[in-house]
Amino acid sequence: MASYVPHTPADRAIMLEKIGVEKISDLFDVPKGCEADLRLEKGKSPLEVERLIAALGAKNKVFDTVFLGAGAYNHYIPPVVRELASREEFVTAYTPYQAEMSQGILQSIFEYQTAICNLTGMDASNASHYDGATATADGILMCMGNKSKAVVSDGLNPEYKRVIETYLVPHGIEVVYAPLRNGVTDEDALKELIDSEVGAVCIAQPNYFGLIEDAGKIGKIAHDGGAKFVMACYPVALGILRTPGECDADVATGEGQSLGLPLAFGGPYLGLLACKENMMRKLTGRIVGETVDHDGRTAYVLTLQAREQHIRREKSTSSICSNEALCALTSAIYLSATGKEGIKEVALQCASKAHYMAEEISRIKGFGLKYKGEFFNEFVTESDVDTSKIVDKLQKHGILAGLPLNGRDMLWCVTEMNTKAEIDNAVRILREEL
Repeated sequence: MASYVPHTPADRAIMLEKIGVEKISDLFDVPKGCEADLRLEKGKSPLEVERLIAALGAKNKVFDTVFLGAGAYNHYIPPVVRELASREEFVTAYTPYQAEMSQGILQSIFEYQTAICNLTGMDASNASHYDGATATADGILMCMGNKSKAVVSDGLNPEYKRVIETYLVPHGIEVVYAPLRNGVTDEDALKELIDSEVGAVCIAQPNYFGLIEDAGKIGKIAHDGGAKFVMACYPVALGILRTPGECDADVATGEGQSLGLPLAFGGPYLGLLACKENMMRKLTGRIVGETVDHDGRTAYVLTLQAREQHIRREKSTSSICSNEALCALTSAIYLSATGKEGIKEVALQCASKAHYMAEEISRIKGFGLKYKGEFFNEFVTESDVDTSKIVDKLQKHGILAGLPLNGRDMLWCVTEMNTKAEIDNAVRILREEL
């Protein structure tokens, strides 16, 4: 039987050397400390197997108090969200290849798109993306045209930056990073980086350190230099911050996990991708449109499909083969249940509680805020105490600390889920035990 594996032994050897392993089997080695022997003795009953699996699951540590963010956030999910999203009509629905036969699914996607447009202030949204990082990478690609450089703020999540490079570099696009000054994008340096070959400028709002960028000013700098402007947003923050539409962004992206999706050990999550009307023919992935049938009744269709499966490969703008439809539906239900005033209240609680915690930590001897700029619900502290000790000490009290950025700096996150008592308790431990 002929082999259809395209890679020769020489090809595989080069790839293995680049990765840093000797053989393919090394790629499947489980890291030390993560081993779990799931080999079961013959003849185990279902009850015995359930107990064995439950015992293994009990080894996971679940924290009731969480101050960790950095891209995944612990927000309250109203019961109606899970109740409706778990209905069998949605959970069992497959990708609607015969789209017009799936009017219910198409309408749910259309409602999601509408909600995202309302949240971001943009004109068109796709049917969702894999996650925030891939949505941002595709959002930048939408803006490039024939240009060869994209300028990305160094304030983006490091994971986003790696994905952006993975997407853009194979297209022959150079990724240039705009440096930070006092934790936010250095606007003077940004101006110097923009030339005729720059197709897009991308920032995060708020950025990775929780700081609020002057997005309107950065957007003007990008447009004055002949580039498009991409904003990667924390959607909850848009309850009180200026939307991408208000900042004259061409493309808005973001991670939708905070809109009704649980932390879930890191996924599946949801990529938000929306744009202005003049960009929508370049919008990647699926788009659902509203129309009428031959009897004049409201109907929904897949429209403006930019995938290579639907149009000529050389004209396609996307290889996204699916969308996170159930996650998108969940977020649409969350936004409907929360409403405009509700998302504003969530954002206000996140911001006010974060500022309270930052002020309290700053009063501890040896601790202080690293950056003085305005922030949303994340902030960076610096201290004389090694961050690993902070993590260990709080974990012993059942508290998941912030993310260590290095030996001195730590990124903290506060959401509406954190009570004043929880914040006071964490601050007390830092003060008394460290």
